[in-house]
Amino acid sequence: MSDKKPRVNAEGQRELEKVETQLDNFNDSMQEAKEKSRTLVSQETEPQTKIAQADMAKSDVIYLKPKRTFPSSEKFNEKFRDDYNYEREYVEFIAENNEIKGESIDFCIKKFPGVPVEEWVVPVNKPISAPRYVKERIQECGYTIFTTIDAPVGSETGVTYYGQMVAEQRRDRLIARDYVKKPRIFTGARLVI
Repeated sequence: MSDKKPRVNAEGQRELEKVETQLDNFNDSMQEAKEKSRTLVSQETEPQTKIAQADMAKSDVIYLKPKRTFPSSEKFNEKFRDDYNYEREYVEFIAENNEIKGESIDFCIKKFPGVPVEEWVVPVNKPISAPRYVKERIQECGYTIFTTIDAPVGSETGVTYYGQMVAEQRRDRLIARDYVKKPRIFTGARLVI
């Protein structure tokens, strides 16, 4: 397939140039919308589980393992061994499901080539301990809400176009909040940690 433009008369060439300009403008506006959606910050929500400091010290943390693993035929790249060991460290957090409250979180993950694919079932609203890459995967789950503006976008040959997609806000589907067991004691003017 060649990248040659078709042969057309002068009027057809003007129409092709108009269409190319419109397409370029559309691509630019879509790129701007994507860039804006990446810079949006999620709104801070209140925790679904409220645990008092006294109860935190008493509560047991659930240590998770993958439900199933699927082997990989790839070879692990040893250059990433330090990153892999860091991501494998267990961290404590409380997972929350904002879309279906109370529903456990089920997903598969493969962070590095050469490691098996792991299926995880993460209970929600309970203190748990899982590898750091599980927490990070939960924190990545979200979506951007787009709306259209009813302002004129452009006009061509007597026709005015309305509506432009604008990234309005970012929402988190799943949240992984840090879980700190260590109680903080306030004595007068000092905070003892």
